[in-house]
This record gives sequence, C-alpha cells and structure tokens, in this order.
Amino acid sequence: MKVLVPVKRVIDYNVKVRVKADGSGVDLANVKMSMNPFDEIAVEEAIRLKEAGKAEEIIAVSIGVKQSQETLRTALAMGADRAILVVAADDVHTDIEPLAVAKILAAIVKEEEPGLVLCGKQAIDNDMNATGQMLSALLGWSQAMYANNVDIDGDSAVVTREVDGGLQTIKVKMPAIISTDLRLNEPRYASLPNIMKAKKKPLDEKTAADYGVDVTPRLEIVKTSEPEERAAGIKVGSVNELVAKLKEVGAV
Repeated sequence: MKVLVPVKRVIDYNVKVRVKADGSGVDLANVKMSMNPFDEIAVEEAIRLKEAGKAEEIIAVSIGVKQSQETLRTALAMGADRAILVVAADDVHTDIEPLAVAKILAAIVKEEEPGLVLCGKQAIDNDMNATGQMLSALLGWSQAMYANNVDIDGDSAVVTREVDGGLQTIKVKMPAIISTDLRLNEPRYASLPNIMKAKKKPLDEKTAADYGVDVTPRLEIVKTSEPEERAAGIKVGSVNELVAKLKEVGAV
C-alpha cells in the first residue's frame, strides 16, 4: 500500500508572528519556516505504518512556493521514500486555498493510486481545517478526522478520534483520508545520515497547470491584525471588594 502525505511550509511554531504595519498580512522577512506540526505527525504515522509492514511506500507532497523543497527534504529525511513538489505560487505571501489544494491532491491521488492519505488536521498559519474533508468529498473516499490512534486492519482502518466529549472510535473502509491530531504520536528527529540520504531521494517538480487546476484565490484578505493585549489584572484586599469589582464590570 502506498501512503500519500501532504505537508505544508509554515512559520515555525516557536516564532512570534509579526503583522505588517499596513495590516496587509504577516511579515515573513527573515522568519524561520518549517513543516506544519500536524503534517509532521502525519509523516511520522506513515513511517510507523511502513515499519509495521502495513505500507510499502510513502510519498510526501507539498503545494506552494519553490522553497517548499526544504519541507519535503525534511519529510524525506524523516523516512518518506519520494516527494512531489507542486509549484503553485511565486510569492511566499500567497497562500493556496484549501479547495485548490484538495483538487491538486485529488489529481495526484488518481495518478499515484495510494491506499491511504494521511494529512495534518489543519495548518497553523491559516487554521482552515478543510483540505482533508474537501479531498474526501472530491474522491468519494472514507474520512476519519482528528485521529488520536490509527490501526490498519486489512481493507479497513480503525481510528480513535478526538471529539468534544472525549474519544470516539470508528471503522472506515479503505482507501481513506485520515487527518492527524496532536496526541497521535511524537515525531522523530531526522538523523544526520538520513538528512544526507534525503538529498539523493527523488523529488519531482510539477505545476498546478500540470494537473489542470486554477489556483486563483476565491477569498480576499481584507485586513490582518494582532489580537488585543490583555488588560492588567487588579488586586483586591477582600472578598467584599472582589464582589464589588465584579459588579462594576458586569460579571455578576
């Protein structure tokens, strides 16, 4: 079974994001970029399936700017077998929308014929949380979102998923789309020998036009702004003073 893993290049989660002075977007100048953490978990899960003998080949896919090669090389260094880069934008500030990404992935799936697509539940830059679901709809495949545990059993996948009330276990028919949640696993670090080997692994470069997909944005970002700073707290000397303050702000 082939496993397809889409990965996205995003601002590193340790970096404090800065908004441009004119509010037109996020400042990416000299900012460290890395693989989306949820996608990293998806790559790790694919590798574990291969180590367990349930997958034969792992294909990492990234859709965006040419610099996404670095992200794919990270996936290859972790253990993916080959990679496909779909160059769909020239400007690093251009974010390809979920529907366009899903359409490109659907075309790649039809070409590669994997038995499973493992993707992160969402990207930490736009928090859309939509690509996996859209891909499932386009392909007509089963979907299991927010996976906390994945077990491939023959032609089915048993997935424990995180829901508001706790955990829910479902069984879906393969082929399937599974999106990963934070507690699914702990991604491994790529060793130096594997980083060197990754440079020799196949990385094919395509364009959105190769798959006949129009990536023209359907959404317009009107304004980007930082959240308001939290007001400083107030110390009170007694319970009566606390109640009075709460009444003052309309909390009680």
